[in-house]
Order: sequence, then structure tokens, then C-alpha cells
Amino acid sequence: MILLNFAHPLTPDQLQQIVTLTGRAVERVIAIPCQIDPQLPLVPQVRALIEQVGLSAQEWQTLPLLVNPPSLNFIAVVLLAELHGRCGYFPAHVRLRPVHGSLPPQYEVAEVINLQAVRDEARSRRT
Repeated sequence: MILLNFAHPLTPDQLQQIVTLTGRAVERVIAIPCQIDPQLPLVPQVRALIEQVGLSAQEWQTLPLLVNPPSLNFIAVVLLAELHGRCGYFPAHVRLRPVHGSLPPQYEVAEVINLQAVRDEARSRRT
């Protein structure tokens, strides 16, 4: 699977945790530095970030993708909408959490969230 990392670099331990949780090898990590100018419109900036990934239209729709989203919520939500538009589904996302009591602060992979499954299940609650 290909990991699109829009956040801090992942450690070897974190990558191994992802492999353990997903049961799939991480074949490639594509790191995209995620900085925006708060004075400019957000959507074009997020599109520019996604263009840095360098995938073709066919690759967006066919490659096994996993996303480590950016920390800023307003970037993450626009990124999610753009990814859905390109992939045709919500790709799975990584959630990190702080390791309790670690100094200096360290983070571990808490879970891999299948957003498409969340969306599909939520549809059953529409009335």
C-alpha cells in the first residue's frame, strides 16, 4: 500500500504498527510538506498539496492508499473532500496518539480508520 503522509515524518516503529494493524506492507511513503498561507484561499492550496503526490487519475482510483492527514482540521477536511473526488471513495486514515508519560513526547499509531466503512454504515441511519 502507498502511505500519503501530510503530517510529521513517521518513525520505523509507527510504520511497523501500521503494517500490524492493516496486515499490508507499506510499499512506499509519499511525504507532502503541509504548509499553507492563512491569508490565501484554502481550497487552491490544498489542491496544490495533493498535486505534489504525483499520481495519475488512474492511480488515484486503483492504488491501495492510506492517508496520514495533516494536523490542522480545516486543511484535513478539505483534503478529505479532494481525496474522495479523486479516488471515488474515502481512503483509510491513520490516527496517531501521544504515548502516555513519554519524554520527549512520542506518538504511536492508535488505529487505522476505514472512512468508507464509516460512511457506508452512516447511510443506514438516514431517515
